[in-house]
Amino acid sequence: MRILIVEDNSTYGHLVAQRLAQSGFGSDEVTSARAARRALLTVRYAAILLDLGLPDDDGIVLLRHIRSAGHTMPIMIVTARHGLEHRLQGLREGADDYLAKPFSMEELVARLHALLRRPGQLGRLLTAGNLSLDTDNRQLKVGDSLQLVRVRELEVLELLIRNWGRVVTRRRFEEWLFGLQVEQETNALDVYVHRLRKVLVDADATVTIHTIRGVGFLMSESKDDRCAS
Repeated sequence: MRILIVEDNSTYGHLVAQRLAQSGFGSDEVTSARAARRALLTVRYAAILLDLGLPDDDGIVLLRHIRSAGHTMPIMIVTARHGLEHRLQGLREGADDYLAKPFSMEELVARLHALLRRPGQLGRLLTAGNLSLDTDNRQLKVGDSLQLVRVRELEVLELLIRNWGRVVTRRRFEEWLFGLQVEQETNALDVYVHRLRKVLVDADATVTIHTIRGVGFLMSESKDDRCAS
């Protein structure tokens, strides 16, 4: 899952992105309200980390725009504004949490996990067939057996499970995996799916990943063609 980091201090934004990556989150970094609006037009984010002191607009104004546009993902304000009035305003305008700088990165990650575990959000245990995917700890079990799976393959699997029985387009996968980043390897997604299929077949998973040629991929219960192509 991808997180949008809206932070005018690019050095600080990089540090946050690195810590999120260590916890299994992909992220995009933008340094202005205008760039954040553009990003939200092209990528569906799991959550937003929002600084209030942006160079081109106040973060509260951006928060109002995000909510008025119908976006419902969790938004955590991350700011140097400590006052109670700022905290209350942010929460009233639609933020889900408020964290004042300075703070520990461990607390940031813990609060983000907590937001994503709320009902209707993304962080939780996902199941399909005999698979169980812990999206917080990034662990996959097939039956009772824990599987060693790379992060990218886990991200592919998460999106397939969340869209069980429906086709996930290649464009949607690219948004989910890479966000605003430019992916140099055009066949990267196919490589990830190939590796994931091998893990599932070797572990006797009861699900199949189908290729819908020219469109994307779909996951369903296995029949006799467990490794469909």
